[in-house]
Amino acid sequence: MSEELKVPIMANCFAEGKQPEILFWVGSAGSFDDRAKKISRAFVKVLNKAKVEFAVLGTEESCTGDIAKRAGNEFLFQMQAVTNIEVLNAYEVKRIVTCDPHSFNCLKNEYPDLGGAYEVIHHTQFIDELINSGRLVVEGNTYKGKKITFHDPCYLGRANNEYSAPRKVLASTNATIVEMKRSKQTALCCGAGGAQMFKEPEKGTIDINVLRTEDALETAPNIIATACPYCNTMLTDGVKFKNKEAEVSVLDIAELIANS
Repeated sequence: MSEELKVPIMANCFAEGKQPEILFWVGSAGSFDDRAKKISRAFVKVLNKAKVEFAVLGTEESCTGDIAKRAGNEFLFQMQAVTNIEVLNAYEVKRIVTCDPHSFNCLKNEYPDLGGAYEVIHHTQFIDELINSGRLVVEGNTYKGKKITFHDPCYLGRANNEYSAPRKVLASTNATIVEMKRSKQTALCCGAGGAQMFKEPEKGTIDINVLRTEDALETAPNIIATACPYCNTMLTDGVKFKNKEAEVSVLDIAELIANS
């Protein structure tokens, strides 16, 4: 992206006596994975465009502990969570927005038990809010005539019952939205959840991400839309496995909106 992105740091805002509207929780993937960094940049572009006052924790942000918890290490999870909660509470954070459904679920549903109570919003919900309030106007020509199928992330969909926000945001692009045979409550996992992302799959006849990519390709899409950096990786790998990367691109909803 050629334009300069403004990314304020929470410590600087706090020192100046400013309380941003939201804290953008970048997450581990969005901070370190080269592909997921593009999603973070796209979301910041959207925030800048809508003139949202936000900040990030920067080096003070640590992993939520979600992966440790899913892998069975409750002790490590609580250590990571309590450290984050101390930082968030020191800055009197009220609203958190994140592009990662795993962080979203963890911050929203598991941090309150450890003393971290915040309003936690997924980036698709926040973009939907910005469009509805007129703060963000989507030019509906970039993807007009394109076919997009949306893959529901497990921790956004079944775990938190959010199916409408991502679809409403996608509809604003004027693309043709086609549903997979398994979608919403019956959507299939991409294969990355529960810390599976970081290990080799068990023996079987087909990898989960390839199976899910087949679901998507059956709709003959130009674009597979995701709303999670891990889903993005798994489906991108699936598209490569199927030798379809020339015809089908995998993009996060934040990227689709940033491009529009």
